[in-house]
Amino acid sequence: MDHPEFYRRLGPFSLNKIASFLKADLNCLDETFLIHDFNSVNQSKSTDICFLNDNYDFNNNKVESNTFLISKSNKNIFEKDKNIIKVDDLHLAIARLSNYFYTSLDENFIKSLNQPVIRGSCRYIDKTAIILNGVELGNNANIQSGVHIGHNCLIGENVSIGNNTTISNCIIGDNVKIGRNCSIGQPGFGFAINNKNNEAIFHKGRVILQNYVQIGSNCCFDRGSFNDTIVGENTYFDNLCHVAHNVVIGRNCIFAACAGIAGSAIIGDSVLAGGQVGIAGHIRVGNRVRIAARSAVLNDINDNENIMGYPAMNRFKFLKNYKKNYGRKSH
Repeated sequence: MDHPEFYRRLGPFSLNKIASFLKADLNCLDETFLIHDFNSVNQSKSTDICFLNDNYDFNNNKVESNTFLISKSNKNIFEKDKNIIKVDDLHLAIARLSNYFYTSLDENFIKSLNQPVIRGSCRYIDKTAIILNGVELGNNANIQSGVHIGHNCLIGENVSIGNNTTISNCIIGDNVKIGRNCSIGQPGFGFAINNKNNEAIFHKGRVILQNYVQIGSNCCFDRGSFNDTIVGENTYFDNLCHVAHNVVIGRNCIFAACAGIAGSAIIGDSVLAGGQVGIAGHIRVGNRVRIAARSAVLNDINDNENIMGYPAMNRFKFLKNYKKNYGRKSH
């Protein structure tokens, strides 16, 4: 299956032009060197620019890119053949540069794409459903009333999409079921705080739902900023769940109603989470972890843990502390 892009790339740009746009300090050997893309460090190529947070251990990680956007407070020591662009506010520079390199496809370009392709025959497509050009639908699709599928989405076989669900920037595997009133593939909640004029980060990633995923009603899954948001095979979500940008979830997981997963969290296989569980961003949850309802997972969790509470901790430790602090005292 091809992986289409949902945006227009505007580069390449010279180092000098990028530094001038950002009003940044530039250390390089050739100011005319062309940068073709803007990526996260793990996705970058030699002709890309990538950003490095101050705490990134540059010396112990292999990075293909030769050009780095960093803050002026970054203490890493870079080789002389690297191109370094230094800014006062890294987060703001990331937001601005993302919109410098990318823009959404315009309406005329979308109209020029091929008309929707159905591979096989559809079980049902309601006459009120809107399916834009560039979409590929697999055999035996079931598309209910009010559904909107944006351009270039790829949808596998035996997929059911409930009433009034909106899908964009999405690749969906086979045998996936999506409930009513869901929003899948919209930009994530990523922006730089800039006084009265916050600047959104352009989200060029996608949402990828692998085979046999099931999503309840009124759920929101944000597309990735620089990476994809991915849900593994046979993972189930109850109603009213939210998955933020860049989240990666493994296979055979279950999330009960009102679960929320913040950006860039990585969830292992066979994780079970009760209702109203919150998982913080940029953390890892291991395989076969069980999370009690209304728990707040704020730190990395190892495989096979059984956790609960705020902050979430080992279940038996939590219950012991609870009984100690709140249990009835004998008279």
